[in-house]
Amino acid sequence: MFLDDDFLLDNDVSKRLYHNYVEGLPIVDYHCHLEPKEIFENKPFKNITQAWLGGDHYKWRLMRANGVNENLITGSADDYDKFYAWADTIESSIGNPLYVWTHLELKRIFNIDERLCRKNASQIWEKANKKLRESDLCPRDIIEKMNVKTICTTDDPVSSLNYHREIADLNIKFNVLPAFRPDRIISIENDSFNQYMEKLGDSVSNKIETYTDLITAIKERVKYFNKMGCRLSDHSLSTLKGKIPSRDEMNQIFSLKVNNKEITQKMIDKYHLGLLVDLMRIYHEFNWTCQIHLLASRNNNTRLFTKLGPDSGGDAINDENIIDPISDLLNALNNEEKLPKTIIYSVNPNYWLSLAALIGCFQSEVRGKIQLGAAWWFNDTYYGMRKQLITLAENGILGNFVGMLTDSRSFLSYPRHEYFRRILCQLIGQWVIEGQLPDDEDYLGNILKDISVNNAINYFNFSK
Repeated sequence: MFLDDDFLLDNDVSKRLYHNYVEGLPIVDYHCHLEPKEIFENKPFKNITQAWLGGDHYKWRLMRANGVNENLITGSADDYDKFYAWADTIESSIGNPLYVWTHLELKRIFNIDERLCRKNASQIWEKANKKLRESDLCPRDIIEKMNVKTICTTDDPVSSLNYHREIADLNIKFNVLPAFRPDRIISIENDSFNQYMEKLGDSVSNKIETYTDLITAIKERVKYFNKMGCRLSDHSLSTLKGKIPSRDEMNQIFSLKVNNKEITQKMIDKYHLGLLVDLMRIYHEFNWTCQIHLLASRNNNTRLFTKLGPDSGGDAINDENIIDPISDLLNALNNEEKLPKTIIYSVNPNYWLSLAALIGCFQSEVRGKIQLGAAWWFNDTYYGMRKQLITLAENGILGNFVGMLTDSRSFLSYPRHEYFRRILCQLIGQWVIEGQLPDDEDYLGNILKDISVNNAINYFNFSK
């Protein structure tokens, strides 16, 4: 039955494992794009459209594929009309994970157990909005309702983290921690790079004129983030190319840029890789985890990018070779004994097996020290999650995996963790039925608990 208590749990073993061990476990969402300001201010949503469709480019892409006018997606159209356009879209989107997520969010957060469609859109609109009005479903209420214990936001190095400080003083049941995202430091190719260097210099009260100044400033900001509870970083890189440059090369490239001289694409590639090495050295010193998100092809639709900016639905999948540069990166840091805990995500699943094999070359000291990241973005689907789990299990230790994340800008996205956990239990149950695993409920159930929540707490050094 559609989204009943046992959906996706297609045998008795998976049902027992999910209901006896996994169902109801708290959530550690170690990578998302929620705004700390919105968590602190805790303003009520005016209606479900504002809670559901604002900033969610997953939904925007699907609506465009359904021929919806842009005014009903990101424009100034009436909120109900936008909601109806989503209902019209989702009715045809069977097989897409958003079909399941949409109905899970209605069921788990709004207690609406009906299929959303054109026919009942107005009734669900009224029911959801009534819940928002009468049940105090503000951002923090939703987080607590979904049993979220830790959230890691995505924060620019120059951020004051004032909202994190304010949140820490609240009497709430969850933690909101920063995560260090130095994309603007890495993106030396951007026209705004030099202006950003001024901001970074201001944040450490020191002018940044050389590459050495830059590394000193980064280390100061990492110290500050660490004091504020940060335990992990995150990097978005379309690709990595070439060989690791020398410090002299890095000094030269940085000097050219800050003096408004032209730099070549080859220099840009060297800077990306060389700076990542230096960043990871710093992360190792602070016992942070380094997350590297790779192979997104950004802003393919230039007209859309010009109108709406980044993260508006114009991204796709890159297919450039990344294995050799990552091997050099891990090897160089490992030789120095400065390789931090690292999670490598590829939005292109064709590289998962190659990455899993490479990761196995550099494991040491910490359980699952180098991890194959969760099925991400275009892969957080039924088959994508299964493929990532199988690839990891067959080429490493599934029991050390740190589990799922939302990678979301929406407060309604937490049922994705349930979706992942059901798929995980289904897969383990299947292996038991096939005779690949023993039918030992306690043994397997405790491994599933670890993957669902405990591993993340221990790996990232979060408080329990």
